[in-house]
Amino acid sequence: MSTGPNGPSTPLLAVDTGGTFTDLVLLVDGAIETLKVPSTPEDPAEAVLEGIRRMIPAGLGFRLLHGSTVATNALLERKGARVVLVTNAGFEDIIEIGRQNRPQLYALVGHRLPPLVDRDDRIGIAGRLDARGEEIAPLDSDQLSRLVDVVRNRGAESVAVALLHSYANAEHEQTVAAALAASALPVSVSSTLVPEFREYERTSTAVVNAYVAPMMDRYLGRLASEAGAERVTIMGSNGGALPVERARREPVHTVLSGPAGGVVGALTWARRAGCESVISFDMGGTSTDVSLCPGRPLRTREFAIAEQPIAIPVLDIHTVGAGGGSIARVDPGGALRVGPRSAGAAPGPICYGRGGTQVTVTDAHVWLGRLPTSGFLGGEQRLDREAIEPALATIASALGGSLDAAAEGILAVADTAMERALRVISVERGYDPIGFAVVGFGGAGALHVAELASRLGASKAIVPPDPGLLSAYGMLAAPLTKEASRTVLERAGQAGTLERIRDVLGELEAETTKAMLGEGADATTLMTERRIDARYHGQSFELSVPATDWIEDFHRSHFERYGYERRETAVEAVTLRVTITTPAPPLLRLELESATDPPPAQPIRVTFAGEGHEAILIDRQHLRSGHIVSGPAVIHEYSGTTWVPPGCQADVDAWGCLHLAFGS
Repeated sequence: MSTGPNGPSTPLLAVDTGGTFTDLVLLVDGAIETLKVPSTPEDPAEAVLEGIRRMIPAGLGFRLLHGSTVATNALLERKGARVVLVTNAGFEDIIEIGRQNRPQLYALVGHRLPPLVDRDDRIGIAGRLDARGEEIAPLDSDQLSRLVDVVRNRGAESVAVALLHSYANAEHEQTVAAALAASALPVSVSSTLVPEFREYERTSTAVVNAYVAPMMDRYLGRLASEAGAERVTIMGSNGGALPVERARREPVHTVLSGPAGGVVGALTWARRAGCESVISFDMGGTSTDVSLCPGRPLRTREFAIAEQPIAIPVLDIHTVGAGGGSIARVDPGGALRVGPRSAGAAPGPICYGRGGTQVTVTDAHVWLGRLPTSGFLGGEQRLDREAIEPALATIASALGGSLDAAAEGILAVADTAMERALRVISVERGYDPIGFAVVGFGGAGALHVAELASRLGASKAIVPPDPGLLSAYGMLAAPLTKEASRTVLERAGQAGTLERIRDVLGELEAETTKAMLGEGADATTLMTERRIDARYHGQSFELSVPATDWIEDFHRSHFERYGYERRETAVEAVTLRVTITTPAPPLLRLELESATDPPPAQPIRVTFAGEGHEAILIDRQHLRSGHIVSGPAVIHEYSGTTWVPPGCQADVDAWGCLHLAFGS
């Protein structure tokens, strides 16, 4: 891929760490170079540093943009730090009580994961503010003086501070944080992370931040010191980038770091291909991430990971445990299951020859001929089809069918899980998929996207160039972003409401702009967005609307969402938000030459719907604008392989994107 002659003078290296591979995309002198190296789950920084050593010449100055799943995996695997929570006396059980939602609606005895902080590690202190931030009872100075010793005696590795109503007045929390400074432990303060009401979500966010802070500080600190980059920027969960210093302090903003890059990259390429409304479909080695983008990425604050709510703005991404490395098995009832366990990077699928012994989705593709044994990673590795047979035979025997039927069954089960995820974010939210194109990427996405788009009823599927590296590419296209918020609970129509809203928005914009400029942003490129979370007085949840004409916009949004006319109840401004962004460097891609002759192809044999088919294998670098590839066909390239099923057609556009549709 090339960006043309107008690329930035300082080389940019984007790195996305996945469960199986670590992807690197280098933009230098207007051209893009790519590399995939095996991930090192025991020390994720090692794979990143190895990739940097292989791609960056000694002494070359560059900027590093990084997306990481380290915080995500720590939460999923419960491998974070021991956290002590400091809160108000009598409210130590907030994170355990939660919202009393039932995780299994029809279970007689529901099961919930235990809180991230043990009961003995929750410290209640005297002192209280009311909902307006007025002091009801002062903090106890004796308790504050003993706080460091108490925390150390609990064996804390990190501390979270969450006091009632700190969104209205952060003074008590800041005083507690100052008292804890002598402990030399990372301290996560809820009013700094989320200055908003709803004490459970705010407390949970502070606890999650504290839980992953020590390991993220070590990990990102090592990258910052050993990568040799002039500047290190981390992909944020909201689709924007943030400086490494902030990511080390507030790692909770990185829990969807890698998947967010994929959404940005998918929408960037879809717009080049002439599509504004897309569904991103990112199938990696361990999981599949999907997101609906009706012309823009959608954000949400109703987000939880490993049953832990996180009250920060994140891209609205839905994840299922189905990936190329997902392991197939037959359960005791005789049903075929795929995932969520994954073979990961080590040992990986059987065909990789690294000691894997259990059949994965990737192995099924290799067995059926849809993933060529030669040409993997540009010829760096040859896949071993014969090694798959013994383990696949065990599954086939348990199912009472052939080897081919077992392999196709594995893909069908994986497709069903991923189709369900695509329907959750589209049909179940009232969007008709016919108006959307599904953008397939990730190491395995292009192998499944054509059939999934057809099953979903989408208009078509799109596979951008280098689909296995798209999340890293999206980091190059992501703007530098900073957001600020504050809960105000001001009712429209009351004296002083509009003035207070105006003043608070001005304060948020001033502090956010100052922070952006301090992080090196160009003042002439800053773009500001002001929004208000509003509701009818007495409602429990809010809708986000632009701040300019927020009352009328809220009435209109409420009608569109819920379908009934405006109420006479007063509209309440709950939380004010300001987002400031500065655009990413331009990534101008050169158009492909027009096709004059058919692309070179070689015959191969594939299995589809229980029958063998003669198919063609094409190297994607030989495709030109206007080429049409009719299935069955396999289009392979360095970072991924595209499967074009029988009855499907792949058209190549001027930018090199593949447009796949049935019945063309």
